[in-house]
Amino acid sequence: MADDSKDSKEPKLTESLKKVFAAGVSAAFMTEESLRAYLGEMKLPKEILATLLQGAAKTKDEIATRVTNEMVSMINKIDFLKEFSKFAEDHKFKITAEVEILKKKKDKTHSEE
Repeated sequence: MADDSKDSKEPKLTESLKKVFAAGVSAAFMTEESLRAYLGEMKLPKEILATLLQGAAKTKDEIATRVTNEMVSMINKIDFLKEFSKFAEDHKFKITAEVEILKKKKDKTHSEE
């Protein structure tokens, strides 16, 4: 019978661990409030919840930093003058403008001075 109680606890523990792992992976895409609500359903101790939320915030910051650095690196590799020159070779530029000259209306306060 001891084995039956052990087996009944293992699926609950395994399911909880799966949920915590899934929350950790998806934390980068969740707000703190939604993550707190998701983890709150599991009735975790406050210390563990705080640790998970802190880890999620750190992971989110690391991902944002890495993505930003990668984008900056890619942008720095672009030779904009070369790319614009290639674009200009294959495209024609057409600029149209309309200019209208209007006489100013005299303001009475300025004419009295």
